[in-house]
Amino acid sequence: MVLSKKEVTLKKVALCVKILREEYHITSSEFYIDTGIHLARIEQGKTNVTITTLQKICDYFNITLSDFFMMLEEI
Repeated sequence: MVLSKKEVTLKKVALCVKILREEYHITSSEFYIDTGIHLARIEQGKTNVTITTLQKICDYFNITLSDFFMMLEEI
């Protein structure tokens, strides 16, 4: 099965978010308590993240959107 560009992008975003969360040793529950953002569907690549939500995720991990997109390109 060939993934569409949208599906590939969602999977890459999902992987980047999961990598960040795991690098900081944060559980999905802890992240939700701290931010109010449910990561389960994001990390599964099942939801299209808004730029506002992505900015909140980046702020939480103290990185810029630019850093996130560079990370995305490296995957």
